[in-house]
Amino acid sequence: MTHLRRKLLTATLAIGLAVSLLAWAGLKEGWVYSMSVDDFVAAGTPGHGQRVRLHGTAGESDFDVSHGGLWANFNIHGSQQVLRVAYQGVIPDMFHPGHDVIIEGRLDAEGTFRADTLMTKCGSRYESEPGTPGMPHADPRATAGDPASGDRGMAS
Repeated sequence: MTHLRRKLLTATLAIGLAVSLLAWAGLKEGWVYSMSVDDFVAAGTPGHGQRVRLHGTAGESDFDVSHGGLWANFNIHGSQQVLRVAYQGVIPDMFHPGHDVIIEGRLDAEGTFRADTLMTKCGSRYESEPGTPGMPHADPRATAGDPASGDRGMAS
């Protein structure tokens, strides 16, 4: 093996190792455990300081949101467990007591979940009621000439 090939092989291995380490560090930081409030509390609130994603319902008692919409203190409820949450950030429009929420953050030493991500679930807004037909397709031929829809027919 020539001196030049040895240098190229060493440089290639060093670059490959550096890229692998950077990729591993980025992936490890992006991993977030996702669990319900009940599972989180039942597990003994694992990993003080470890990033976790929780889902539950925003409680009605002790619900406090800033007028500027940049912080909120509330309880998140599972089916049996409750956890206190302190959130810093922009409040979603659909965030109200009784709505399903997803939060991401860390549990502090006092037992308060410090969230830096708050998302609301609003599936019921887009789903039809049980027992009712779904939304009709927006096919212009389906309503052409239908006086009830205000359509006077399509020009051919």
